[in-house]
Amino acid sequence: MDEALLRSLTPSVLTVLVRRGADFAAAEDAVQDALVEALRVWPADPPRDAKGWLVTVAWRKFLDATRAETARRRREDRFEEEPAPGPASTVDDTLQLYFLCAHPSLTPSSAVALTLRAVGGLTTRQIAQAYLVPEATMAQRISRAKRTVSGVRFDQAGDVATVLRVLYLVFNEGYSGDVDLAAEAIRLTRQLTAAVDHPEAAGLLALMLLHHARRAARTAPDGSLVPLAEQDRGRWDTRLIAEGVEILQAALARDRLGEYQAQAAIAALHADAPRAEETDWVQIVEWYDELVRLTGSPVVRLNRAVAVAEADGPRAGLAALAELDSALPRHTAVAAYLHERDGDLKTAARLYAEAAHQAPNLAERDHLTRQAARLNTRLHA
Repeated sequence: MDEALLRSLTPSVLTVLVRRGADFAAAEDAVQDALVEALRVWPADPPRDAKGWLVTVAWRKFLDATRAETARRRREDRFEEEPAPGPASTVDDTLQLYFLCAHPSLTPSSAVALTLRAVGGLTTRQIAQAYLVPEATMAQRISRAKRTVSGVRFDQAGDVATVLRVLYLVFNEGYSGDVDLAAEAIRLTRQLTAAVDHPEAAGLLALMLLHHARRAARTAPDGSLVPLAEQDRGRWDTRLIAEGVEILQAALARDRLGEYQAQAAIAALHADAPRAEETDWVQIVEWYDELVRLTGSPVVRLNRAVAVAEADGPRAGLAALAELDSALPRHTAVAAYLHERDGDLKTAARLYAEAAHQAPNLAERDHLTRQAARLNTRLHA
């Protein structure tokens, strides 16, 4: 197998697909799939026209992915934006595909990445952002996962924990990203909760419902983001909050605490406060301590720094932030907020502007730009 040849042909194959009408990101994914197929097939059956073979296979991969995406969107369109309450009665093929992609031959991280790309509908860039790794690294991970499962029989389903992780990431992308996947993630998690006896499945469903309850208040009429403390709590969906709290209480009563239950408990404390200033930040910090113990996640530690600032003052929050890697996504935005709370408006304005350049989506970038402009106006008034 001449891998140098494959690398040299990649740009021209990509160009052909774009000229045929594929958007660049989808064309990249299709070419990656074709390269994986070439690595599998060519050693035994090399083509006479290498470029022609790659173009044909990549275009077929692109069409298959486009049809799959169209089918997924049709499934989502069958459901209202707000998910229906109560348990799901059946498990459809989509959830079964999640389990099949979480194949035992894959590591959990590779299974999650493959499922997010193949079934969840996320792009390689979105998955890389969720995992805090470069896009090229994630593309290689997905390609290796595809090679691993290309010759195996899908007669063994993956474990529940891996499927939960996929659903969690799909919901997060739908909740805060460019693609609306939140309602679909809730629908599938309802089905999973009904199908398996797993307290973390219930914890994840509670977490999703409690976050989704704030959906209507998260954006202003002009589409700009509204921070949690400034949201109109009268617009929160009390039906979803009540359901989420009930599910969470039942899960916690089983005394098998996991990260999704702990996150749901934090969301429930926010939902319980009639006004932002009445939030029980001390208890929220305690739940973040549990989350750090359970996960060790740097993102959890970042969120904990904000909670510490609310409970014990901005200096305490800045001290907690100083222990974290400044390259962590949203670290600069958090630093800007804490410096503003501490009265250092000049530093906060500079950091808000820096954070805007680092923002993963347009809504966050616009919000952070407005924050920088607001402080600069005050400084020069």
